[in-house]
Amino acid sequence: MTGLTTEGAWAVGLASIANNGSILEVLYPAPTLGLASAPGELIRAAGHDGRTGTVEIHGHHAAQLGAAELGDAVGTDDLRAVRSVCVFTVIEDCSAPAADAYDGYLRLQLSSHRLAPPGTLNFDGIFGVLTNVVWTDAGPCAAEEFAATRMRFMAAGRALQVRSVDKFARMTDYVIPEGVRIGDADRVRLGAHLARGTTVMHEGFVNFDAGTLGESMVEGRISAGVCVGAGTDIGGGASLMGTLSGGGSEKVSVGEGCLIGANAGVGISLGDNCVVEAGLYITAGTVVTTEQGTLMKARELSGKSDLLFRRNSVSGAVEALARGGGWGSLNPQLHAN
Repeated sequence: MTGLTTEGAWAVGLASIANNGSILEVLYPAPTLGLASAPGELIRAAGHDGRTGTVEIHGHHAAQLGAAELGDAVGTDDLRAVRSVCVFTVIEDCSAPAADAYDGYLRLQLSSHRLAPPGTLNFDGIFGVLTNVVWTDAGPCAAEEFAATRMRFMAAGRALQVRSVDKFARMTDYVIPEGVRIGDADRVRLGAHLARGTTVMHEGFVNFDAGTLGESMVEGRISAGVCVGAGTDIGGGASLMGTLSGGGSEKVSVGEGCLIGANAGVGISLGDNCVVEAGLYITAGTVVTTEQGTLMKARELSGKSDLLFRRNSVSGAVEALARGGGWGSLNPQLHAN
């Protein structure tokens, strides 16, 4: 990745706001990266000064901004104690941290709409601006006093199923990118970037600010901040180490045409055409032996291409060997989505 983009972004959205004032979610159906196309006159007419921030707008302004359907969805849900309002959001510089929940939701949807690849938007501090939400089959609810919300549904003769309690929503409730398959929607968070031809199997997981840049098979875990190149297979139970826990700062990337074997994992970046043997977890501090018999930390090989990482079945030593050719390839029938 080339680093954080300094471009801005704008979008018209529909926000769900709890009676206590907390912003539960914001749907931005058609976000735009870059401010050059922002309709300045309409923005000012809607009461927005064009700087980073969000204003509530009327339905007719939403229609003028090309989002008439959002104006039709404005209203109040008394059972959930939530009101839905149209909003207009502007981010002046996506390399700056998110200012609030509106800003955070816009960044997440820019990523899932494939407008910004992993690693190009600043998600620092996003947990601090998002609200912990009870995600139900009736829509998002405030976590505070949720017991009273459940009782209101019971009194109305309606069942209420809780799907999760989290600050992040499912991607598929907001964005369904063309040309992908997702076995279990609960395992792909809003903010994931799934390129056309990506298949996420039922045990695969993709976090926000993470994902694929081309046809890929995801049967393992792609943690936050991790970017996977085209033609790569993340085997069942495999894990790509992220940076959300443990204080890590270096983001892992995996190049094109790689194979991460079942139950394997990597905590360093891989170049193109690399293979990690099934069951082998390579961290930055793992001591590896090269073909020349040299011992080194795996971090010294981070980003190198054409390597096979394996454990010697006799000595138990972890080896990093040069490799040529391919391990095979993705089955094209599985990625013609």
